[in-house]
Amino acid sequence: MDKAALAGALGAPSGFGQSQFALTRGNAFEARVKADGGAELLRLVHTRLDPGAEPPAGAAVPDLSALGPEGRTARTALALREAVAAGGWTLLDHPMLALDVAGSLAFLEPDAVVVHPDGSWTVVEIKSFPMLDGSADPAKVGAAARQAAVYVLALEEVAARLDHPAPRVRHRVLLVCPKDFSNLATASAVDVRKQRAVTARQLARLTRIEEIADALPEGVCFAPDRPAEELTAAVETVPATYAPECLSACELAFHCRERAGAADAVTRLGRPLRAELGGLTTVEDVLAAARGDSGDPDDPTVAALRRAAALRAEALATAGRAVAPCP
Repeated sequence: MDKAALAGALGAPSGFGQSQFALTRGNAFEARVKADGGAELLRLVHTRLDPGAEPPAGAAVPDLSALGPEGRTARTALALREAVAAGGWTLLDHPMLALDVAGSLAFLEPDAVVVHPDGSWTVVEIKSFPMLDGSADPAKVGAAARQAAVYVLALEEVAARLDHPAPRVRHRVLLVCPKDFSNLATASAVDVRKQRAVTARQLARLTRIEEIADALPEGVCFAPDRPAEELTAAVETVPATYAPECLSACELAFHCRERAGAADAVTRLGRPLRAELGGLTTVEDVLAAARGDSGDPDDPTVAALRRAAALRAEALATAGRAVAPCP
């Protein structure tokens, strides 16, 4: 389903995604890196990942256009097969890959995939955040590595379907970023073996979509053209626990935040706090336990809350005496 459209129909449109300015800047930098048939990009791949190979002069850049994502996926697989058979350097600009996610195909579009003269494949990620003195923000590099690891998994599935011996998908991807505060490109090789292994385990453990569908009540529908009341009831048939982290990862986060606020749920204050509060699931339950109106005094969580409330009352009383006017 289209979660962004569903969020809009529920009256809580998502702010999820990059700003228009960031998208424009990123697209301009990517176009610069891929100009002249990807000469600069291929030079970076050669320098950082495969310096022993022949220089990438006159690399092939096949046309990957086709009808629909399925057609583009098939055209990409064909282009990869042809590149391996031809030898030399080949640049695939925005190829389309497919990955099975819990029984449903997810279509993925890497920035680029480079085929080396030895037939191996490299994923290229182009980002608009800068590399300062050869290093970038670790959090952003980690996110890029996790994204690239998904592409590596999808490429491995394509390689497994090709003629044996299957081409090697390199586990060192190329991260291309602006150098310092300029528009010049620089690059770093990032090993994504750990991220690939973690992603593969997570995909293997996902609940299958058909199992989730079987657990839903009969007749539940998430079509955005349904009335808001019906859509709200349909969404609530799927268990969800809102946390602030959802705002950066899910289009329905604003809707779930409103529902969590209406339910007075402590999850909207963060998962770590929710984990520490044990069976106290609402803010009112927490306040009542702190006041001594409810809760087992032998419960460590309740005892900690009452101790915190006593310390707060003592601190406020001390502050009140400190600012009391002179007689």
